[in-house]
Amino acid sequence: MALRKIRLEGDPILSKKCNPVKEMTPHLVELAHDMLDTMYDANGVGLAAPQVGVLRRIVVIDVYDGNGPHYLINPKIVEKDGEQTGQEGCLSVPNKVGTVTRPNHVICEAYDLDMKPYTLEGEGLLARAICHELDHLDGIMYTSKVEGDLMEVTYDGDDEEGEGEE
Repeated sequence: MALRKIRLEGDPILSKKCNPVKEMTPHLVELAHDMLDTMYDANGVGLAAPQVGVLRRIVVIDVYDGNGPHYLINPKIVEKDGEQTGQEGCLSVPNKVGTVTRPNHVICEAYDLDMKPYTLEGEGLLARAICHELDHLDGIMYTSKVEGDLMEVTYDGDDEEGEGEE
């Protein structure tokens, strides 16, 4: 698979709403696999298609809990409850984090790469990642939800305890 270029905040494509996937094509399957490779290469936990310049409703997520990776085609959140407030980052906004409040539990309906419907339920980091990535599909950056200011962060490569960027 190939690594894709991650679009950075300020790129106009990140503020556009994505189009639904009507049918899965070999090109879109390749895109989804490339997205996952790109996300892993960048040490992220999620990546949405517009972040690699494609306006399709495709998301990949892996929170390294042994249950991923998750490919979500045309995802939508059908239930959410609870609340969590914590630091969040984004591969399109490198080296910055901000405090964001999100639901602590979500249920998401999506299609897999074979266009078979399935449900993904997430709590904690997975719920945060689902919300964050689905926002990207509607042109919403997490920076618009940050409480307070964005903070600079640096990764020295020795810190294996971080949750990664979304």
